[in-house]
Amino acid sequence: MPTVSLAEITPAIALGPLDGRYRKDTADLVDHLSEAALNRNRIIVEIEWFIHLAQNSVIEGVRRLTPDEVDGLRAFADGFDSETIATLAAHEAVTVHDVKAVEYTIKEALVEIGADDLSELVHFCCTSEDINNLSWALGIKGATEQVWLPRAKALIDSIAESAAALAEVPMLAHTHGQPATPTTMGKEFAVFIHRLRRQYERIASTDFLGKINGATGTYSAHLAAVPGADWPKIAQTFVEDRLGLTFNSLTTQIESHDWDAELFADIARFNRIAHNLATDMWTYISMNYFKQIPVAGATGSSTMPHKVNPIRFENAEANLELSCALLDSLASTLVTSRMQRDLTDSTSQRNIGVAFGHSLLAMNNLVKGLSALAINEDALSADLDANWEVLGEAVQSVMRAAGLQGTPGMENPYETLKELTRGKRINQADLQEFVSGLGLPDERAELLKALTPATYIGVAAQLAEAEVADWQKLSEA
Repeated sequence: MPTVSLAEITPAIALGPLDGRYRKDTADLVDHLSEAALNRNRIIVEIEWFIHLAQNSVIEGVRRLTPDEVDGLRAFADGFDSETIATLAAHEAVTVHDVKAVEYTIKEALVEIGADDLSELVHFCCTSEDINNLSWALGIKGATEQVWLPRAKALIDSIAESAAALAEVPMLAHTHGQPATPTTMGKEFAVFIHRLRRQYERIASTDFLGKINGATGTYSAHLAAVPGADWPKIAQTFVEDRLGLTFNSLTTQIESHDWDAELFADIARFNRIAHNLATDMWTYISMNYFKQIPVAGATGSSTMPHKVNPIRFENAEANLELSCALLDSLASTLVTSRMQRDLTDSTSQRNIGVAFGHSLLAMNNLVKGLSALAINEDALSADLDANWEVLGEAVQSVMRAAGLQGTPGMENPYETLKELTRGKRINQADLQEFVSGLGLPDERAELLKALTPATYIGVAAQLAEAEVADWQKLSEA
């Protein structure tokens, strides 16, 4: 057995891959969803509540803070660093309570700025969840708006670049894995823009809720201490005006976390659509529709030197699945709390950053994977040329229209084409000979004879270009 304990090595070795192997992809989340970020947000919430109460003279006879004191408190919050983290840890080692450690740390800061005569205004009429729910809301809001959404936009931008470049490149479609009506590769990319964009817009419009109403949501302590104050209004202006969140006016001890579940469901849905992109791209690569651009010096296989594996898309698949599993668990767990409070949310919420991290890692891999592809038009053309039978749909549709317009001999067009094409290979000559014998009006017959699988793409190119333009307009707004 090894004699060296890896757990004793310094600097500490990360247990999880997001803080180890993939840290560069997820490090931006540390500012919002780490334990340190949670504590920094707690200090911000506690200090802003303190300032809100003092500056609005909520408690009669309590002096207002001086401008220097206000600046000093906010500077303390802004200066949150490793020293603050160590101070919090020292207090928590004694209190065995993370929010109480924050309270004591702020009271020490009040001594430093000469405002310790107001120390009992810290955490005034608050339960821990008043501070925690607001701190998590600030963290999730920051992570969503400043980290996740920009990465999602980068992914959709990458897809849009491919959609625009390949808008007019014809491709044999495959429904149920079988040759089907042709499309263009760009149009298929545009479908993903359209799908992901809807989720992106939902996520971008998220309301991040918060409350600060006491131990069971009744403002009981508040009214006991200051009976004449309009505490619901004081709480609302604090949550909305000072913190920039949406006020939840009716809760138990906890903020109900329904908005968290809604957001996590939307991100999970975005993930699943991105997962569909990953599996489609993997499949197109396996069909030789795309060539992968080798990275200089990289190894595709430890034993087969010719290989360039689609690892970016495989990595994305796995990380999207992990992210969705966590998001689904969080969404289902957080909306339930026994009666007025239980603590299942506390440990669950500490995994929000992990769920976001796997999503970020996946999106980064998809962007990298897409950037390393080159379309193989020869392979696309070969597949189209080998499947003239897909034009059977066009022929029977023209026959239907002609029959409705009074052309004789157009009965049972579907069955007629089924007899010609079902399970069979035909070529251009077969199709042209068949069309010539149908008795179609000359103009319609010539149209069909001129048609090829590569030109039977409808308005696919225009659809792709319109979707790219719509996304660009949205992303620039």
